[in-house]
Amino acid sequence: MLLEGNVSVKAAILGNHRKVKKLYYDKHKNDKDLNFILHRAKEKGIPCMPIEREEINAMATGRTHGGLVGEVGPRVYQELSECMHGKTPFLVLLEGVEDPFNLGYIIRTLYSAGCDGLILPSHDWASAESTIAKSSAGAFEYLNIVMSDDLPQLVKNIKRQGVMTYAAMRKDAITYLEADYRKPCLLAIGGEMRGLSSAVRNEIEQNIYIPYANDFRNALNAASAAAVLSFEVYRQRR
Repeated sequence: MLLEGNVSVKAAILGNHRKVKKLYYDKHKNDKDLNFILHRAKEKGIPCMPIEREEINAMATGRTHGGLVGEVGPRVYQELSECMHGKTPFLVLLEGVEDPFNLGYIIRTLYSAGCDGLILPSHDWASAESTIAKSSAGAFEYLNIVMSDDLPQLVKNIKRQGVMTYAAMRKDAITYLEADYRKPCLLAIGGEMRGLSSAVRNEIEQNIYIPYANDFRNALNAASAAAVLSFEVYRQRR
């Protein structure tokens, strides 16, 4: 598969979550960012092929590649243990989000807020990885991501390791500002269409909600909720 543009390609090289096989770049382009990427690629033994811009246009899906594409292998996902480093891991479980653009936006937010690991239900994202990488501004290549066939069991395992679990749900909830995120925690967030499954909800210890400024009753989308909640975790831990 191909990643397009400086941001995605650089993140793949620096993130170490996938094999970068070869770079193709505009032979007539010369700028600081591209030169840095080529330098790091050559340090890692990645072949860098100078070609005409028209050839890159033919390879890429659009015209936003900026004169650089990377031929890469599949993204390697992590084990839960790789996300539990440090004394206070901050994890997020996301369920019911299937749009790659939305997933990319959420990943960008979570990585910026210091999330240690994102947990997703098992799914083949291979055909959408380029879109996720681009919409996440490269954060998809840095954030630890765990795929699970059994989310409820994984939540049980996480609780056994002393992690407090919260779900973005209004039923029997406290406001998100009342929770103490300075301790190890997991936030479970569902997509706006299906939300969290009952099996996952049954494993959660405390529901939290985001209060509104008026009587609006509809839920925020998952990307907005993730932004509000994850940056409150960051604020409390500063």
